[in-house]
Amino acid sequence: MPRTMPTTRRRRSTRPALLAAALTIGLGLVLSGCSEDADPTGPVGETTSPESTETPSDTGSPEAPAAQVIEITVSGDTVEPNGERVDAAVGEEIVLRVTSDAPGEIHVHSTPEQALSYEAGTTDLPLTIDQPGLVDVESHTLDLVIVQLEVR
Repeated sequence: MPRTMPTTRRRRSTRPALLAAALTIGLGLVLSGCSEDADPTGPVGETTSPESTETPSDTGSPEAPAAQVIEITVSGDTVEPNGERVDAAVGEEIVLRVTSDAPGEIHVHSTPEQALSYEAGTTDLPLTIDQPGLVDVESHTLDLVIVQLEVR
C-alpha cells in the first residue's frame, strides 16, 4: 500500500497584519492630534486664549536697554564719586545724575569732547560714548576727576 504523506497546512503568522494595523491606528492618532480643528463649542473663526492677570508688555518692538545711571553729588568743593572707574559699552546711553548745591559744568573728555551744564538741585545729563577707551569725566572748576568711563 502506498504511503501518503500527511498534508501539513502552513500556518500563516498574524503578526505582520497586527503590526500593520497597529501602525495605521497609531499614525492616525498622531496625525489627528496635530490637526487644528476648530473648537466645536465656539463660533467658527473665533479663537480663545486663557485669561492672564499680568499686564502685557509692548511686544511691537524690542525694549531699549535702560540707560546706565551714574549718581554724582557735588557739595561745596567735594564731589562723589571721586575718580572711580565705571564700565560702559560703546553706544550705550549713560545718564550722569548730578545733585549739586550750585550750578556748574562737567567736561567729558571723549571724542568729541562734551561740556554738560547742570543747575543747583538734581539734573540728568544724558550722553553716549561712540569710541572705546578710557574717558575722564571731570569738573574743571574743582579740578577733580569725577569718574573714569572704561568704554569697551
